[in-house]
Amino acid sequence: MTLQWKRGGGAGSRGDGCTSCLEVRRRAAAVTVRAAQPKRVEAVAMESAAETAEAEKEVAAEKEVAAAGGGVEDKYGEDRATEELPVTPWAFSVASGYTLLRDPHHNKGLAFTERERDAHYLRGLLPPGVVSQDLQVKKIMHNLRQYKVPLQRYVAMMDLQERNERLFYKLLIDNVEELLPVVYTPTVGEACQKYGSIFRRPQGLYVSLRDKGKVIDVLRNWPERNIQVIVVTDGERILGLGDLGCQVCLSN
Repeated sequence: MTLQWKRGGGAGSRGDGCTSCLEVRRRAAAVTVRAAQPKRVEAVAMESAAETAEAEKEVAAEKEVAAAGGGVEDKYGEDRATEELPVTPWAFSVASGYTLLRDPHHNKGLAFTERERDAHYLRGLLPPGVVSQDLQVKKIMHNLRQYKVPLQRYVAMMDLQERNERLFYKLLIDNVEELLPVVYTPTVGEACQKYGSIFRRPQGLYVSLRDKGKVIDVLRNWPERNIQVIVVTDGERILGLGDLGCQVCLSN
């Protein structure tokens, strides 16, 4: 091989030595670039394989949950709504203490365990006894059966829902045949007619003619942000009773 030397500073020269050396460097750089590409492809393939494996695990977990729920995916956790949980699901929330006891979504009443009472600053805010959810259901059913007027049972059920939703739905699920006529036909018809007399606490979002041009402001006043279901009604055909004035019900 003939070496051709060019001095640094010459025309077309950068002072890097012989042209053959420059050629070798260019070839080495090209080889380095070409050698790096398969590694990158291999890394991407490994990342893709890892993502695929993770996705397969998630699908398997969803199938397992679906199988446990009778073959139907429990998307919104309805099958687990009344389960006793060892660790409360709202541990990440700022609600605690006195505020927690007045939050019907998360309040468990006397079913709070000793550990939960310490974790959520409930020590001293509840009677010292711990009563399981099942025992509370039995006590409430005993009290409801003392009422002779169906509307009184309805009011008692609504009061429970405003205090402890988890207990309310467990009570209803465990005694659906006995309580369905109370929360639905025929008792709910009388409850609608006497809504103004038995009103305790609003349970939805109401839009009236007075809110014309302010509907967006009304919607923004709803405190929940993670809304899964919206039920809208004009109130005209509730059990054939006509317009009761409750125009929109928004439920999370």
